[in-house]
Amino acid sequence: MIAIKAWLFDDSPDTPLQAQLARVARDVSTLLRDPIAATGLFIVLLMVGIVALAAVLPVQDPSFQALGDRLQPPSTSHWFGTDMLGRDIFSRVLSGARPTLAIVASVLAIVVPVGVLVGIAAGFFPRLDTPIMRLCDVFMAFPRLILAIAVAVTLGPGISTAIVAIALTGWPTYARIARAEAVALRGAEFVQAAHVIGASRIRIMVTHILPLCLPSAIVRATLDASSIILITSGLGFLGASVPPPQAEWGAMVAEGRDVIFEAWWVSTMPGIAILFFALGFNLLGDALRNLVDPRS
Repeated sequence: MIAIKAWLFDDSPDTPLQAQLARVARDVSTLLRDPIAATGLFIVLLMVGIVALAAVLPVQDPSFQALGDRLQPPSTSHWFGTDMLGRDIFSRVLSGARPTLAIVASVLAIVVPVGVLVGIAAGFFPRLDTPIMRLCDVFMAFPRLILAIAVAVTLGPGISTAIVAIALTGWPTYARIARAEAVALRGAEFVQAAHVIGASRIRIMVTHILPLCLPSAIVRATLDASSIILITSGLGFLGASVPPPQAEWGAMVAEGRDVIFEAWWVSTMPGIAILFFALGFNLLGDALRNLVDPRS
């Protein structure tokens, strides 16, 4: 372990791979020393671990109904209480993390590469700049939640519908960020040198511009994850996301509206899960932004 640490933090790396790994190790070490970043990373890893181990965790079946145990308050038998059908809210909160994380991961896997590539193309090809930016203006003219609701209602409820609805409203932000960086980089000396030696524009975009746009896109994706969680929960609250009987946090909050004063835990517990998960991504995103910001 000591030898590996000395190899990673060597001031004179022998290979490019060693230099890259050393930079990653230093960045991770910096994040872990920051209590805010460490807290956000812990929350995110905790939720990912819950999703990965949900099938083997010793909890009750989230779909099991026991009408004799309806609206039981939190206790040792039911840590988060039970809902109107006697289902254990704790197991349903754990189960509801799976579709939420799946939607977040799927949306980011779509909007980040699409938005970055479209933005680089707009910044590197002046003829494409105006039409692409005006298209971004059209999508950004509507609030994300309103546009996502319109798409979800049109296509019908389901996880795939939620992914499409949120992805359609999320890519313009990444396109604008990538476009601004591409405009600033297209006149750089290393880009002009690549032109001189005969590199094509596509190759310059992929090998020179794209790697420099990824850090800001990753930071934005981490911060955007909390917004995706809130939009997903909003769609679930309106019944336009994951169909029942699959547990979903927004739908669980909606189920407890009518009994909020008699059984506060039905809506409160999934609401705390939404807050907890979104807070983790916000804390981690703020730390990553400070890490990649050259002014800091």
